[in-house]
Amino acid sequence: MGESWSEQVAGIGALAEPARQALYRYVVAQPEAVGREEAARATGVALHSAKFHLDRLVEEGLLEVEFRRLTGRQGPGAGRPAKLYRRSRRELAVSLPERHYELAGEVMASAMDEVLRDQTPLPEAIRSAARSRGRDLAEPRKSRTRGGVSTRSRVAAELQKTANVLEPLGYEPRVDHQEVCLANCPFDKLAAEHTELICGMNLDFIDGVVEGLGCRNVEPSLSPHEGFCCVRVRAAKERNETGGARV
Repeated sequence: MGESWSEQVAGIGALAEPARQALYRYVVAQPEAVGREEAARATGVALHSAKFHLDRLVEEGLLEVEFRRLTGRQGPGAGRPAKLYRRSRRELAVSLPERHYELAGEVMASAMDEVLRDQTPLPEAIRSAARSRGRDLAEPRKSRTRGGVSTRSRVAAELQKTANVLEPLGYEPRVDHQEVCLANCPFDKLAAEHTELICGMNLDFIDGVVEGLGCRNVEPSLSPHEGFCCVRVRAAKERNETGGARV
């Protein structure tokens, strides 16, 4: 999913200093990379301060550096290449509470690819794409639950593993021994306007997370509560050998 929320906050926080912000805005407005002297002169920032602030923006990933001779001269006597700054490709977006609309966009784009490629009905394609994305995010964190422990302990361990995957995605999971409830919806505005579609996608995504983790003792279900995400993860219903729920 890219950078964590705290990393993005740190990057945006680097722009809180007025001189640094002015230098950044000047650099990104130019069609070509610019040198320290030019940036300092254009913004009225002292050269020694401009050097410090520009290099701090590079450290935070907001600017990139290249070295190039500005005179066009080559060979001996041409002088050292100048250090130039340009906008980096890093993208930052911070919201409170956390929102991850790009995740929903990735799922929808993958679903549309499947529709166009295989003529899959859209609802089925969305379900498939959401589950696949959930599995992809969870599988690197898959681990075996120790044998010889009680069912209750296995459930608790799997609930915690699921929460650990969902936490950096902005779900704000709250865990107890019976369930994981999610105090934030990363797709809040979309869910408010397209409730059935987004909540269904969300359920399938979290189901993919549980599957990708290899969790067999817990399962997500739709359980809307005011002020919470529509999905909760609870101990799985007891099943018989053919996979059907016991009555």
